[in-house]
Amino acid sequence: MKLGIVGLPNVGKSTLFNALTSAKAEAANYPFCTIEPNVGIVSVPDKRIDLLKELINPEKVTHATIEFVDIAGLVKGASKGEGLGNRFLSHIREVDAIVHVVRCFEDKNITHVEGKIEPLSDIETINLELMLSDLEMIENRLQKVEKLAKGDKAYKKEQELLIKLKESIEREEPLRKLEFNEDELGLIRGFNLLSLKPVLYACNVSEEDLIEDVENEYVAQVKEYAGKENSEVIVISAKIESEISQLNEEEKEEFLAELGLDESGLDKLISASYDLLGLMSFLTAGQKEVRAWTIKKGTKAPKAAGKIHSDIERGFICAEVINYKDLLEAGGMAKAKEKGLVRLEGKDYVIQDGDVVLFRFNV
Repeated sequence: MKLGIVGLPNVGKSTLFNALTSAKAEAANYPFCTIEPNVGIVSVPDKRIDLLKELINPEKVTHATIEFVDIAGLVKGASKGEGLGNRFLSHIREVDAIVHVVRCFEDKNITHVEGKIEPLSDIETINLELMLSDLEMIENRLQKVEKLAKGDKAYKKEQELLIKLKESIEREEPLRKLEFNEDELGLIRGFNLLSLKPVLYACNVSEEDLIEDVENEYVAQVKEYAGKENSEVIVISAKIESEISQLNEEEKEEFLAELGLDESGLDKLISASYDLLGLMSFLTAGQKEVRAWTIKKGTKAPKAAGKIHSDIERGFICAEVINYKDLLEAGGMAKAKEKGLVRLEGKDYVIQDGDVVLFRFNV
C-alpha cells in the first residue's frame, strides 16, 4: 500500500518526507524542488510488538511497513500541464491514498508560491486540479458510453454513474464526498479517479504552536473543511520532526519528554495513514520471530494466512487465536493455553486487530 505526500511547493512536504524516511530528499526554498518522486518504506510503530519482544525474546522482530511517496509540488493549471502538473497527476494515480500537507505557519524566510498563507485556498487549488483531471477522463468516457448505451442497456448504469460523478465535480465537490452502492463501486474501480482517493490532511505548524498545543486559525479552518468531506486531520511540525529524526531512540524519548509530547508527530502520521488505508495488523509470535502482518480490515482467517504463505491459505485447517493483551497477562503461550485463553477459529473467522495467530494447515 502506497501513500502520496502532496501539497503546494514549499509547504514542508520534503522536510516531512526526510524525517519519515531519513532519505535526505532535497528540500529547498524554491518551487519544484522535488521533480521525480522520492519513495521510502517506513515501519509502522506498534507497541504491541515491543511488549511481545520483551516477553518472548525472539531472534528477530519485524514491524509492518507502509510506503510513502514524496510527489512534486502542484500549482494552478496542473491539469492543463502547468509547472510539473502532468507528472504530478500521473504519480498521484499510482498511490492508494493522499497525505495532503498544508502550510499552517508564518515564516517570512520561506516563500509561499501564492505569496500569502491561506490554507483553504491551498487545499482548494490542489482539489480543483485533481477534479479537473477527473472531469476530463469522465467526459471522455461518458461520450463513448452514451453511444454504447443506445444499443446496449448494459451500459445504462455506467452512464448514470458517470453523470453522477460529473455533476459532483461541477459542484466543485471532490468525489470522495459521494456515497456509492456496490454496483457503482464495481464500475468505478477501474477509473482510478484522483479526487476519489482518501485524504489525510497534515497541518504543518510552527514549533511554538505545537509545543504550546495552540490550535491556530489556520488549523481550525482545515479541520472545518476536512469535517465536511469526512477526512482526517493531524497537526505536525515538520521542523521538529526533522530534528527528532536525527536522534537515537533514547534521545528521542528524552526530547519528546522535554517538549511535553507523548509521541512524535511522525508516529501519529504513520498510524493515521495506516488507518486511512483501512489496514490493520495481526501478529505472529514465536522464538524465531515476532512479526506484524498487514491486512485489510474485515479479512477472514484463510486470506490472512495467505499473507504469510499461499500454501497456508490453500491448506488452511484452523487458526489458534489469542488477543495480545491476554497473551501478555498469561505470561506466554503455554500458560495461556493452560488457562484456556487460546481459541480455535475456522474459515469464517474475521481477524481482529492485535490478534496473535498460529495457523494450522495441511498441503
